[in-house]
Amino acid sequence: MKNSRLPVYLFLLLLVPVDAFSGEWRVSPIRLELGRDAKSGVITLYNEAEEPLQVQMKAFEWTQDSEGKDRYTETEDLLFFPRIMIFAKKENRILRVGIRVPAAVKEKAYRLFIEEIPGPRKSEGVNVAIAIRFGVPVFVKPLKEESKGEIGNLEMAKRTVRILVRNAGNAHFVIQSVAVTGENAKGEKVFARDISGWYLLEGVSRLYTTELPMEVCGELARITAEVKAERFSLTGVLSPDKTMCEP
Repeated sequence: MKNSRLPVYLFLLLLVPVDAFSGEWRVSPIRLELGRDAKSGVITLYNEAEEPLQVQMKAFEWTQDSEGKDRYTETEDLLFFPRIMIFAKKENRILRVGIRVPAAVKEKAYRLFIEEIPGPRKSEGVNVAIAIRFGVPVFVKPLKEESKGEIGNLEMAKRTVRILVRNAGNAHFVIQSVAVTGENAKGEKVFARDISGWYLLEGVSRLYTTELPMEVCGELARITAEVKAERFSLTGVLSPDKTMCEP
């Protein structure tokens, strides 16, 4: 049987808003905000490896559906140069980004995906390479920004707490966490859970849920949900009854 050089490429898609990510290259900043007063910006790519690196870029319009799930459509609204970058080892380069569309009443959201193009591998046999694909958020800010969030609904049924968070403004915000706590009739905290958050685009709602343990649910007198965003916090309170714990 012949030895084969068969590279197996795994693409790791990074969307989380972090300052840097593990791997041999990174980008900075991890988010661009453009608009009437800033129609272009730059992203610096850092190749921190001892080997050359090649990446390619694609732009997508970013929307969210009625459940708050991300949807992407390829677009020409963003200008960016170059479209392919080749780095020597330990080299940094600049990616220039601009917009074709003017600022409007509502924010426009995009993601510029920077995708590693895997190079040839030297060793024999089957090689597994992790190729990074990072989606940089690019926002075209509205003419007059209004950042506003709401807890549209807080309810419980069958031991499951449901928190509906609504973006009632005209620009995105980032939900850092949704903290759910429960207290008994004595005011003692008997339940606590943090749910991780994500971007919530303008006009979109997202439902967060968490299930209460059976042994705790019946003694709860107060449930508090705190939504922690970058710029503000939202708080909702529910006074449950035992019927909400029934299956």
